[in-house]
Amino acid sequence: MYNEVCAFIHSLYPEKEFVPLHEPRFIGREKEYLCKAVDSTFVSSVGEYVNRFEEMVCDYTGAGYAVATVNGTAALHTALMVGGVRNGDEVLTQPLTFVATANAVSYCRARPVWPVFIDVDRDTMGMSAAALKTFLDNNTEQTTSDCRNKESGRRIAACLPMHTFGHPCRIEEITAICQERNINLIEDAAESLGSSRHGRQTGTFGRLGIYSFNGNKTITCGGGGVIVTDDEKLAARAKHLTTTAKMPHPYLYEHDAIGFNYRLPNINAALACAQLENLPRFIADKRQLAGEYRNFFKETAGISFVSEPESCRSNYWLNAVIMPDSTARDNLIKACAASNIMARPAWNLLPTMPIYAHCQTDEMANAVWLSERIVNLPSSVRL
Repeated sequence: MYNEVCAFIHSLYPEKEFVPLHEPRFIGREKEYLCKAVDSTFVSSVGEYVNRFEEMVCDYTGAGYAVATVNGTAALHTALMVGGVRNGDEVLTQPLTFVATANAVSYCRARPVWPVFIDVDRDTMGMSAAALKTFLDNNTEQTTSDCRNKESGRRIAACLPMHTFGHPCRIEEITAICQERNINLIEDAAESLGSSRHGRQTGTFGRLGIYSFNGNKTITCGGGGVIVTDDEKLAARAKHLTTTAKMPHPYLYEHDAIGFNYRLPNINAALACAQLENLPRFIADKRQLAGEYRNFFKETAGISFVSEPESCRSNYWLNAVIMPDSTARDNLIKACAASNIMARPAWNLLPTMPIYAHCQTDEMANAVWLSERIVNLPSSVRL
């Protein structure tokens, strides 16, 4: 079985002796825009491509405002800060995610034990609305103005779901729960640019959302991230904090807050603009690839391909299969490695790491089940 899987993957990428998990594609105007940025001498955080990139993100996602940052983690940290997370607060997130999701919470110094981890759904692999409601019903109490954790007495300032591998979670249900409890919703859409639920782009359901443009994402500018929101004041605050909180003045250096040097450089934005121009083409190609995987694994006993959730359109950033158990998972990954194919398991669940082992969790039954079975397979655009 494993040899058949490896042979099929090589047939998808016949020109590759080694098949990477996800590599970038530069087929558009990247070099042209980069040269223009260099010729302008504006290669740092001021330049025409930064503003153009933000406008393009708004046009594509339908968000009212966008603020470009050096990477997705910086975007997430800033979104949490302007979204109301204060020292001593708690943030609800999920255990099955990249470590940056929880690290961004920790940067806010939100509670000494940092995030609270809520289980995921098996079909979306993202935060479970049902698990969120159960946790809040059993472990919190509502005051006139906010939601408090009964165990710690601390305010739950935000809920931070992540759209895993580009598949939208049940974000509408999560939105309703958060609104009822006066909890700020901030979306980690780092992996899901171009994914939608009922026609609405992920990242645009909460007060703020973020995307990542790291080298392994659907489109990339080497690093890069962006915050999106429909709230003009939040966008202005985010832009202010990410540009060292410098007050407008023609020559004086006055700063009214502890800010961050998080603004996206113009040279990276030039690359991002060229990549965004090809995003629809990339996603169409990735969805075609997902269809080929889906058809192949229909005939492969014991392996289930992860398809987009109902009422969703996924970008299929990373294709994933569910193996029967952890032994089968490891055997498939080893077989791929022996065949010069890069495959990987899901991330270690964050509460299993020493840095987050002390955090409050629910039972995490689905997250544990998935982490023992997920294998990500090569997902590069094949143009």
